[in-house]
Amino acid sequence: MYLPQLFISMLLFIVLFFGIGFLLNMLLRSTWIMAVIYPVVVIMIIDHVKFFKYFSSPGKSFAELGQDFIHLQAVDICILVSGMIGAIFAGMAIKMLRVRGYQMF
Repeated sequence: MYLPQLFISMLLFIVLFFGIGFLLNMLLRSTWIMAVIYPVVVIMIIDHVKFFKYFSSPGKSFAELGQDFIHLQAVDICILVSGMIGAIFAGMAIKMLRVRGYQMF
């Protein structure tokens, strides 16, 4: 992956998860909901195991998940971390708005 593609991807993930997190935090009246949900989203992005396999054969499923995490490249890690940064920024923005008196929904 070229450097401009990496920066654009990171920026898009920050903006995407900031927007989704801001809307979820506003609608569900919580502050850190997207920061809590984001690891599940990351698992869904990188995982090749069906959801119900975690319940039917958890040992094998979690082992495969660990292998998927190990085989991530540095570029993928940077992009996924930037999404978490966007989710954290959304929580901070909602918290600052609520402290300043803005009531959302």
